[in-house]
Amino acid sequence: MKFVADSMLGKMATWLRILGYDTLYQPLYAEGELAGFIRQGRRLVTRDRSRWQGDDHAVVMDSQRVGDQLKEFFIRLELHPVREKWFTRCLRCNVLLDDANEGEAQENVPEYVFYEHRGKLKVCRLCGRYFWPGSHRQRMVKQLDLWGIPVRE
Repeated sequence: MKFVADSMLGKMATWLRILGYDTLYQPLYAEGELAGFIRQGRRLVTRDRSRWQGDDHAVVMDSQRVGDQLKEFFIRLELHPVREKWFTRCLRCNVLLDDANEGEAQENVPEYVFYEHRGKLKVCRLCGRYFWPGSHRQRMVKQLDLWGIPVRE
């Protein structure tokens, strides 16, 4: 499933990307842009009840806090995030991450990161940002657990 989150759900969109879901998000959409993404097969995720009129596939969120929004989202769609897909997308660009070239990675990440996570570094081919399984990832997993997000191993 592919999603497009409206401008009210930026934090939720980031967390959906963390969990591996293809989720477009922009802080501002031009007139008709959301409708175009929906025509391309994306499901609208919104808190704005006026936006979903006429779209039976839209996911209208009632919750205001991101943890509650995620739980509501997964319950409504009867989805369970698959752990092996977590941390596979760029948090900014939404594209799937590639394995990083070691030579290029060594020049673009701190030295201790390169040696600590050698062979585990990922890169976004669109924005050039590097990702690795550091303490920030552990904190994210802990937060998901605190929120009670359902997981399929």
